[in-house]
Amino acid sequence: MSYAATTMNLRSRILAVLNYEKFDRIPLVHFGFWHETLLKWAKEGHLDEDIARNWGDGNGADAQISEILGFDGNYYSTFSPNTWIKPGFESKVIKTLDDGSKHLFNHEGVVILVKEGTNSIPAEIDYTLKGRDDWEREYKHRFTWDEERLTNTRVRIGTTTVPFTEGGLEQLKNEDRDEWIGLDCGSLFGRIRNILGVENSAYLYSDDEELFDEIVKTSADLCYRGVEEALATGAKFDFAHFWEDICFKNGPLISPNVFKEKVGPHYKRITKLLNEHGINIISLDCDGLIDHLIPTWLENGVNTMFPIEVGTWDASIAPWREKYGKDIRGVGGMNKNIFARDRSAVDEEVARLEKLIRLGGYIPCPDHRIAPDAKWELVQYYCQKMHKITF
Repeated sequence: MSYAATTMNLRSRILAVLNYEKFDRIPLVHFGFWHETLLKWAKEGHLDEDIARNWGDGNGADAQISEILGFDGNYYSTFSPNTWIKPGFESKVIKTLDDGSKHLFNHEGVVILVKEGTNSIPAEIDYTLKGRDDWEREYKHRFTWDEERLTNTRVRIGTTTVPFTEGGLEQLKNEDRDEWIGLDCGSLFGRIRNILGVENSAYLYSDDEELFDEIVKTSADLCYRGVEEALATGAKFDFAHFWEDICFKNGPLISPNVFKEKVGPHYKRITKLLNEHGINIISLDCDGLIDHLIPTWLENGVNTMFPIEVGTWDASIAPWREKYGKDIRGVGGMNKNIFARDRSAVDEEVARLEKLIRLGGYIPCPDHRIAPDAKWELVQYYCQKMHKITF
């Protein structure tokens, strides 16, 4: 590895590391924050409250917070065509319980349990989509492509957010830009899991495989169209990115064999299109123990795992690299829980990460949003320690 270059920026460093090329130092990235974290830090006097309240992935507030803490930036900075149900359902409260919690019919047609002051993933109570009639009546028409799915979107460039079709598109055509920006390719099963539920999706595959196939294909077709239309504008993206979240601490929420057979080919046709446009870093956000799904992703062109949750199962790129070699890359795998501990815990984590960095093709990143128990001074200390790593 070389650090002769003196003009590298976040974009060029990430591309160099993930392509196993020379770089001056490891890029120091994060995956955003809980809003409660930022508000706590603002209350403690570390941040201006307006900056805390205006934060979003890749926006101006994000850039300011990154600079103050010592990060180079946010890995998760993407342009996202609308590749999900449109229009969404009208959200409405359908029941208020004695304890003040509510049953809310949400924009995806799912009834969820909402509790005031709770920010975790809500419990799911009921689903609109249960069979063929529901699909034909309530959902199928919401997967139709129209130009507004692209033109009514915005893109974050540096410290500003602008309409994609105006200044945003012109800036995305600039291949000399400093900003790291990806193309969001949507979700091929995670969002389907959202509207069906884990149990119902398993039953549907068994009870009506034809409908299961149609739902997966219809959603994948829309994702493909979004990618196709975005690339056709001439915009240049540094990477592509899928979202799934279809695993938990013990493994996948879908049979790996079903996933390979039914979903894998749809990844392949999208990644093939991306490759044809010069995009070779294709990452995927999936929480949980993802090991049983990695082969399908790799076989179908997805080569970068994110955020590599350490969790109770100690996820790490090391065993994957041993098994798959340099075909697999990774961003994540930094145990964010150490931000609630002390400097010695940070020291131990940085030492562990340094060994992984030396494998190549790997960029440490807190393994999800930085949580409210994080101590401001420890996050800064982590950044300082990481900046001192040399090769």
